[in-house]
Amino acid sequence: MRSITRRATVLLVVALVALSACGDRGGAQYDGPYGKLVGKYVPQVEEQTGLTFKTPPKVEQRSTEEVRAFLEKEFNENLPALELEGATRAYKLLGLLPDTMDLRAFMLRLLGEQVIGYYDPATKVLYVVSDTSGGRASLVEITPAHELVHALQDQYFNLDSLQKERDDNDRLTAAQAVMEGQATYEQMSTMLGGDLGVRMPGGWDRVREMIRENQTAMPVFASAPMLLQETLLFPYLSGAEFMHRFKGAKTGKPPWQPIPVSTEQVLHFEKYQAGEQPVKVELPTLLAGTKVYENNLGEFETRLFLFQALQDLGTSARSAAGWGGDRYVVANLAGGAGIVWVTVWDTPIDGGEFRDAAQRAAQRRLGVAGTGSAEVRRFEGKGRVVEISATTVQGKAAIIWTDVPAGNGTRLIDAAKVRLTGQ
Repeated sequence: MRSITRRATVLLVVALVALSACGDRGGAQYDGPYGKLVGKYVPQVEEQTGLTFKTPPKVEQRSTEEVRAFLEKEFNENLPALELEGATRAYKLLGLLPDTMDLRAFMLRLLGEQVIGYYDPATKVLYVVSDTSGGRASLVEITPAHELVHALQDQYFNLDSLQKERDDNDRLTAAQAVMEGQATYEQMSTMLGGDLGVRMPGGWDRVREMIRENQTAMPVFASAPMLLQETLLFPYLSGAEFMHRFKGAKTGKPPWQPIPVSTEQVLHFEKYQAGEQPVKVELPTLLAGTKVYENNLGEFETRLFLFQALQDLGTSARSAAGWGGDRYVVANLAGGAGIVWVTVWDTPIDGGEFRDAAQRAAQRRLGVAGTGSAEVRRFEGKGRVVEISATTVQGKAAIIWTDVPAGNGTRLIDAAKVRLTGQ
């Protein structure tokens, strides 16, 4: 699920460097409540990124109430009500969100807890929350370093253009990971006084451990479903890991030339270097029901789907690693909503591995053993019917996951009419 925390500094990430000392090297003087900090960080950010500010950045303070108003406005603009409802239905049908969750209300609570600064490309201003209660004072001191990277990005890349990918969740998540990953990586490298990958004791595993350890100080985040926790973390941590690999490759270019087009490229840097593109899956018109929403998951969320059911990170990662493209559609059917999700795989072996893992996931979710063959497996329980079928689409191994209320047929689309582009 794409995050609306783009261009923002979140508490769980900035807390990782709160204990790090950063010497004041001085610099140009800037006006405003954080003029001294901006003057200190601007030359460091320019040095880290290899880019220079075309126009001086502006920094202002905002109250907690003003931040909440901004977050609500961002949420409404970037996830309109109908889109949010459709995405919520999809994630609930896939078992990634509780059936009773009010996602909009929870996300606003979560982001209200997390965000302590943000850059707004509409006003070209970097805003820092003025509330320093609850131990936030030291965090506010280092927030400008993260937000300055976003302000610099905006002078070379149209940040708002990322939101135009409304029907390609995976591509948007990948792009956000680069922007937040670069801001996080350069912020933390600045705080630590050198390359993050070298300076952080214990490396990336320790980074993740520190976030888990800080959950008790973030009660809303700690109570969030796994999907929300992991999709909030992904742009910052996996994005920063991507930036570490990118900087090590010494391309001499910013990370948006070219920008990764899938979470697969973020997770597997070698696929980004090789220019491996996902296929675009085009679904035919529904044979039953009324279309509600359509989008994709990508490799990262496919991994989360498997982990939610199997609780086995190794199996989930391996079974999602051969992802080549996907598309799902949510439909209104008799008795409730249903979903059909088509995944395409790099090789038949990859498709078979995912099929086996998906069958185990269906069995665990519905609490019943499947019937049928290995190619078409059917699970009936808890008022639902899940059918998992293996097929071939334009020479590519494909797996079709269909989940409908009991009493409905499982043939929601004509598999022969699925089309792939970009091969």
